[in-house]
Amino acid sequence: MGTEDTPLLSRRQWLAAAAALCLAPARAATPAGARRLLAAWQASSEQRIGVIGVDGARWSVQREIIVPTRAHGLLVEAGGSVLATARRPGDWLLRWHPAGGKTEWHWIEDDRRFNGHAAASPDGQAIWTTETDLDNAQGCLAVRDAKSLEKRDEWATHGMDPHEFLVLPQPVGEVPAGSLIVANGGIPTLPETGRSKRALDRMDASLVALNPRDGALLGRWRLDDSFLSIRHLAWDPVSCSVGIALQAEHPDADARRRAPVLAVWNGKRLQAAREQPAMQGYGGDICARPGGGFVVSCPRADALALFDASALWTQIQSHREAYALAADSAHWWASGSEGVWCAPEAVEARAAHRIQFDNHWVVL
Repeated sequence: MGTEDTPLLSRRQWLAAAAALCLAPARAATPAGARRLLAAWQASSEQRIGVIGVDGARWSVQREIIVPTRAHGLLVEAGGSVLATARRPGDWLLRWHPAGGKTEWHWIEDDRRFNGHAAASPDGQAIWTTETDLDNAQGCLAVRDAKSLEKRDEWATHGMDPHEFLVLPQPVGEVPAGSLIVANGGIPTLPETGRSKRALDRMDASLVALNPRDGALLGRWRLDDSFLSIRHLAWDPVSCSVGIALQAEHPDADARRRAPVLAVWNGKRLQAAREQPAMQGYGGDICARPGGGFVVSCPRADALALFDASALWTQIQSHREAYALAADSAHWWASGSEGVWCAPEAVEARAAHRIQFDNHWVVL
């Protein structure tokens, strides 16, 4: 999102506001044939998560709730509830039931911080969250009880600054199905803020595969360029590969501007984007394209970058402040400061009011 964080409400203030808002009726019914997207955004001075409806050239907020700080990763659970995780360094995890408005808040321990993403185990027994140990700045993957959200175990991610991760739906190379594929951003930060970067010459970004039963390290892969931070992930079922959105941290401005915004993992190696024009070195979000390949949002370049499954650049679509992406088997959507882009129809939807979306969307 392109603005600075706003002053925080007290817990008492935002709990009261959130309770009033989440119990309010939905603003409008979603039209037949439309899509609903789970989103996080800023409206005025408040941070919110909610459901937006997109129907052709129209979109609207269907239901929303206030949260205390910026939300980041969003997860739709099997029963219809939603898990929202605070942006790093975050201290809250929210389970929200959009249909009835019920909320369940969980606060992290003082010596840990959430890193913005969560995922559910296939058997429905656990919720995993990426976190940072403030004592040593190392990454960990917390294993939480799916019902209570209480932590019952913790595994090392074998790197700093872990961010998004996914459960591998099928074997890729020698990595078995069910493995946890974790993006270690690799950026050293100050524990007091979790965002102030330091000693970038010691960056150590990596993609790791962990055993979902005990967290054992199954494999680790790095890019040749150590200044590329590995952030967000998307699974492409057509090519059976994982796309990775990259964020460049080069000290040289021109190298940072020209840096690749995508890498693709095929189980054996990481392939950085090929023949890509300059995109300001910043990939905000990523989704798989229907039919294969990937889209990366590039808000600093006011564009969407399209690639095939081998990381070969294919197209650029202009879209101001493009951030959140989502896709299903037939379409993909992108947020922006002037509206919502829907492909393959190439429709730019607009709303009567402007809100500033965060990095991620999820199709409901």
